[in-house]
Amino acid sequence: QVQLVESGGGLVQAGGSLRLSCAASGTTTRVNTMGWYRQAPGKQRELVATITTGGSTNYAPFVKGRFTINRDNAKNTVYLQMNSLKPEDTAVYYCNYAPWYGSAYWGQGTQVTVSS
Repeated sequence: QVQLVESGGGLVQAGGSLRLSCAASGTTTRVNTMGWYRQAPGKQRELVATITTGGSTNYAPFVKGRFTINRDNAKNTVYLQMNSLKPEDTAVYYCNYAPWYGSAYWGQGTQVTVSS
């Protein structure tokens, strides 16, 4: 089992910044992919960004140039720096941990609200 603890959500004005963190603990694997997904009210959960243990990243088109994902492998922690936030970025952001083998895990979610 893997436990994910997220932090860093909150309320920010449009144009502002937030940094999300997600720490994984438990039965982690040396090779894995961690990332962030989000779900706005009435919409499906969607990919925001992912990063492998090797540092390869993947971003959704709508966040390129504004969000940056990075990780500290020694701490099993992934970060999402979100800049130039827009009201349409308002959603619950979920951390995801995908091990080399087996099922993926989800965090409990953290609310990000961007006011106009």
